Amino acid sequence: MNTDFHFDVLVIGAGHAGCEAAHAAARMGARTCLITMDMEKIAQMSCNPAIGGIAKGQIVREIDALGGMTGIVTDQTAIQFRMLNLSKGPAMWSPRAQCDRMKFSATWRHILEETPKLSIWQDQAEELLVEGGKVTGVRTIWNTEFHAPIVIVTAGTFLNGLLHVGHNHIPGGRISEPASFKFSESIARNGIQVGRLKTGTPVRIDGRSVDFSQLEEQKGDVSRHCFSYASTHRPLPQLSCWIGSTNAAVHAVLQGGMKDSPLYNGEIQSVGPRYCPSIETKLHTFPDRDQHPLFLEPEGIGTQEYYLNGFSSSMPLDIQIEGLKQIPAFRNIVIYRPGYAIEYDYFDPTQLNHSLESKVVSGLFLAGQVNGTTGYEEAAGQGIVAGINAVLKLRGEESFVMKRDESYIGVLIDDLVTKGVDEPYRMFTSRAEYRILLRQDNADMRLTPYGIQFGLIDEERKEKFIQKKEKMAALRAFSQQYTVVADEVNSLVVALSTTPLQRNMKLAALLARPELNYMNLSQVLPEIRAFLDTLGHDCEEIVEATEIELKYAGYIDRELQLAEKMRRLESIKIRGHFNYNEIDQLSMEARQKLTKIQPETLAEAGRIPGVSPSDINVLLVLMHR
Repeated sequence: MNTDFHFDVLVIGAGHAGCEAAHAAARMGARTCLITMDMEKIAQMSCNPAIGGIAKGQIVREIDALGGMTGIVTDQTAIQFRMLNLSKGPAMWSPRAQCDRMKFSATWRHILEETPKLSIWQDQAEELLVEGGKVTGVRTIWNTEFHAPIVIVTAGTFLNGLLHVGHNHIPGGRISEPASFKFSESIARNGIQVGRLKTGTPVRIDGRSVDFSQLEEQKGDVSRHCFSYASTHRPLPQLSCWIGSTNAAVHAVLQGGMKDSPLYNGEIQSVGPRYCPSIETKLHTFPDRDQHPLFLEPEGIGTQEYYLNGFSSSMPLDIQIEGLKQIPAFRNIVIYRPGYAIEYDYFDPTQLNHSLESKVVSGLFLAGQVNGTTGYEEAAGQGIVAGINAVLKLRGEESFVMKRDESYIGVLIDDLVTKGVDEPYRMFTSRAEYRILLRQDNADMRLTPYGIQFGLIDEERKEKFIQKKEKMAALRAFSQQYTVVADEVNSLVVALSTTPLQRNMKLAALLARPELNYMNLSQVLPEIRAFLDTLGHDCEEIVEATEIELKYAGYIDRELQLAEKMRRLESIKIRGHFNYNEIDQLSMEARQKLTKIQPETLAEAGRIPGVSPSDINVLLVLMHR
């Protein structure tokens, strides 16, 4: 680190959003400084030491396709990998990995320290410096000024963070880590709206005190799948997770302590994540259920620490322990630290453009939990987009905005800036209209061209991508041209309990049957086996992706047509064309929402809650005039 505190980009906070933002900005050539309160906690997995899951796994693959590092770090530190929802259609397949918490952080730190043009500074931002509506830098608690025309704030839960365990309330951004108390106010003074949200985390358990014979073992997948398209394997040994449940005795203990829960005695006023509720919220919401599932998950290969997924709580410490002791596996439980809740500041994301730059302060970008999201994956996805757009702004180039039919990250950001949040936002596949287009297997085909364009994909990986694309095209063409003779496959077809062929047909058409695939057909058709052998070492990945395209061609074409119709509305720019308060034909709610959010396009306006189809028709008529 030199003593020249002038940079192109400053990133405040080294969580998952900050790491991706700083890495992307530096890789694109911007002199970047990442300011973090503790260099030992870079990319800390504050809650569950796992990456991915339903929809979240797709986001990580998208980050990887753009040239981000979350997928690579996950593969290098994974201690259990599972591809979820394989029994469902490929739009629902989602990778998930349990990671070694300490190795995950250390791996990210090594990557950042080896990234050219990226400096790391351990300090705490206290004041956002703004002149004439434009960011000029930040001042830290050591009264050191850092100057840059771009500041990306990725402060996670640290802004005015307050921890809760029973009646004990301690300021902090994470347990045993200080909160930031002035930075949020300095941002708000510039006209940016601030709110409060809540999240929480469970107790951490000493594995030596657990009777694992009372739990169901859950092993990971033995498969070739990885998060990163650049990874070829996962190097760490694979560990099991364990499944158990609460019971009526547990619930009775917790109900007895409910009066001391800050969630229900009025001490916590802010809203928590609906889809990741605390155990006390589960009891309150589902009073008739006599058990709730629990997942005991390892924190790493060199520790006895386990994470109890499903038991997030802010109940008093004695209540948490006494409740857990009612579970046979935890009769003699010893814990490392209790579960706790945390309240923190966030900023209204409807005040952002799709680039994640503030509409209020030029050069200020916000990413991660400060935008009201929850989850490492949602944060990292915003981080890489903010990093890319920060550099594009420096260059005076057009912002990078992904459409809803291009990525889950595009859906995430569009939801944030058009709808806002009234609870911590978590991504689900149901939030995307074009799920069959946004599969985990094709994220590279969708987004790697952007990564190449921005210089985030190196030459070796670029060549690998081009080769994969060419091999998929060759396999697709072969399948469309190769004729399968009915008599040669009917014995296999009958054995698989599907209808025998009455005539010869093209391989591509035959693959539409769910029971048939390249691998089982290649057992009876040597021509297919011979062609697959030409694909090389990445044959399985190419075969899987091509097979999904052919099996679901009708659904894919239908969604492409729907997406094209929506893109026509996306092309109609309306920002700056209307004074909505003067359009009497619009409903009062539509006037208020449109004035506040100032949508860029007609399609974006249509996704704002409170703006009806009739309101959109009014604007469409006025645009034609």
